[in-house]
Amino acid sequence: MDDKTLQELLAAQQGELDAVYLYNQLSKKVKLQKDKDVFKQLAREEGGHAQVFHKLTNVILKPKKTLGNLVSILRPFVTRKFLYKTIANSEYGASKNYEKFLAEFPEIESVKNDESRHGDIVLALLNNTK
Repeated sequence: MDDKTLQELLAAQQGELDAVYLYNQLSKKVKLQKDKDVFKQLAREEGGHAQVFHKLTNVILKPKKTLGNLVSILRPFVTRKFLYKTIANSEYGASKNYEKFLAEFPEIESVKNDESRHGDIVLALLNNTK
């Protein structure tokens, strides 16, 4: 694999690790139990995605906590709808971004599909108000 591809895979791996931290932080900050449960599950799945990328890069990374901490701090000041739509759009963006890897790394297809599913799951939470 060339250096550009490695850097892109490392960025994807970092993004997945950062998402683990973000979702774990959100699971502690949100009020609805369903949302807490979903964010805990998404954190676990993002961890699995990070492992897929780790197998390709053979590089050990640690999550960057900046985004997770920022969302945690700002959570009381942004609407649930805004936050969840932003998260969903990020998941959809990751899915689209992973398309470029599929020809060379078919094992990423399940990660790509999960990201779209995650976007749908987070948006579905907006219908849950209990």
